[in-house]
Amino acid sequence: MADEGGLAAPSAPAAGGGVGVGGQAGAGPTSVPAHAVHNHKTSGSVTNGPMLEEIASLTSPRLFTPNPFSRKNTSLDVDDYFTGPRDIQKHSKWPIFLQMHGSILPKMVLPLLAVAAWASLITVISHKVQSLAISTVLLTVLGFVVGLCLSFRSSTAYERYAEGRRYWAQLVLASQNLGRVFWIHASERKDVPEDQQEENRTREVLEKLTAMNLVVAFSVALKHKLRFEPYTCYDDISSLVSHLDTFAYAATRDDPENTQLTFKRYGFFKSVGEYLGVSFAESNPRKVLKRAGRPLGNLPLEILSYLASYADELALAGRLPVVMHQTTAYNNIALLNDVLVGTERVLNTPLPIGYSIAIAQITWVYVLVLPFQLLSSFTTSIWLTIPATVVAAYIILGILFIGREIENPFGQDVNDLPLEVYCAQIAAEMDIIGSLPTPRSRQWMESPNNRVLWPLSNSGWPVWMNRGEANIREAVVHKVEATFVSQRHREIVAEGGRRSISEKLSRVKSSV
Repeated sequence: MADEGGLAAPSAPAAGGGVGVGGQAGAGPTSVPAHAVHNHKTSGSVTNGPMLEEIASLTSPRLFTPNPFSRKNTSLDVDDYFTGPRDIQKHSKWPIFLQMHGSILPKMVLPLLAVAAWASLITVISHKVQSLAISTVLLTVLGFVVGLCLSFRSSTAYERYAEGRRYWAQLVLASQNLGRVFWIHASERKDVPEDQQEENRTREVLEKLTAMNLVVAFSVALKHKLRFEPYTCYDDISSLVSHLDTFAYAATRDDPENTQLTFKRYGFFKSVGEYLGVSFAESNPRKVLKRAGRPLGNLPLEILSYLASYADELALAGRLPVVMHQTTAYNNIALLNDVLVGTERVLNTPLPIGYSIAIAQITWVYVLVLPFQLLSSFTTSIWLTIPATVVAAYIILGILFIGREIENPFGQDVNDLPLEVYCAQIAAEMDIIGSLPTPRSRQWMESPNNRVLWPLSNSGWPVWMNRGEANIREAVVHKVEATFVSQRHREIVAEGGRRSISEKLSRVKSSV
């Protein structure tokens, strides 16, 4: 039985924040990917008399663009397996030490082959010509220094990784707060003529949805900015900012040749080189910025200007009558600006190049000297020097390469932050906030399913409403005792179950 005065449960959103709004002809209801339906566009100027039959209704067949936020992909292509941030929603049943997705091993293939060849050369010379073994004292001294260097490299890299994640968590928090302020706390306009109230309510709903879409657009624009993709031609943002006057939109429109540079099309050898971590095959990530023929602006910052102007209009029109709501709106817009500046700081302040070069050189010197020192340890069979050197190099270079990969947590490496997932989360949460009208407390409080004194009683609000204040207060006092007794009962039952199991095990052992 439905609750009296309760709110109807919304339909389950589709992956990426879609909400069900219609279906195709001859089929059941289908889900619409959020922020993926393109607006109906007409050539020429907009008039007051468009072809209304061209505008799709909620029940008419319509074509949908793919969800740009979804990263669901079941293929096993190399491009999906070794590149792009790892999808945290996927689960692998392989033991962690056997998993390849997310492993640094592909980028270590060539270095390990080089180390194996070097160790083989040293071993062959020692066996055929002259022994090249040296004292292991150097191994101990250099090992201590290399350990300090790798510890410093790993700690600084992970600190940047964790800081980047904290900024995106703040972005999610600010987005939720702004969505709630725009949708829940912003009231309707006052003094609207009665014959214009319906149009005014429709306009206000569209205004709120537009502002919430800008919150989503900010997160997506920030993701592209951190990856040196400054244009608006990407599938996940083009429909969100096409109505805004921004430098990025103008550059996309007037500089199509440079825009295409953001879509990587590499040949076979260059792609394989990137998979294997060959530095000569890596392109300059800022190449698009350097070749721009128009000012690119700062798209996330420009979006914040539009959000701030909407907050000003709400405050000046008296639609945020509670001062705290105005403060919340402005504080969270400022928090978005802080996230923008903070993520740019993480991106543009890597470990000083002097440290990076010195740590890499010290590590490689240690690895290359290893065969000379291991020769004196394997006196019975010097050929064990080769696999021992490779294993040691894998351990040492693996830590070095991991630190280099996560130093920039916003990139496209497998171990980088899954920014697409965070953007999809924000988009879905904006849809969830806007999926219902502003809830009224009396509606959901007075529901028969509101068991106000559970677990003492399963009676709903209407039952207790008829019992009076005195009975309710007395029941609240008894609820404390009932909760305590119930908790002790669960503990006794659990302890009895453990005792019965131990007794059964004892009987089995004694019978054996």
